[in-house]
Amino acid sequence: MSEFGERLINAAKEARQIARGEADPSTYKAHVPDEIDVKAIRKRLGMTQEEFGFRFGFGKRVRDWEQKRKRPDAATRAFLIVISKEPEAVQRALETAA
Repeated sequence: MSEFGERLINAAKEARQIARGEADPSTYKAHVPDEIDVKAIRKRLGMTQEEFGFRFGFGKRVRDWEQKRKRPDAATRAFLIVISKEPEAVQRALETAA
């Protein structure tokens, strides 16, 4: 079997252990991409840069990210992924946090 095939089988076994609750949570690894398309996320939500920045607490940084003048840090990129997947849940959580 190829090395790639072995890695796929091991990944499937790990996924099964996680799904069954048999894996140690301290061994989980989160993948945060190096790059994220902030503009695509914002556009998909139908918001202006100002609305997006205000709603999710980014302020005017959104413009710099979209124009590639600056890059969101890893924690912000992870938060942006959550926003892209569950924007309503994030909004509810932020509304009740005040």
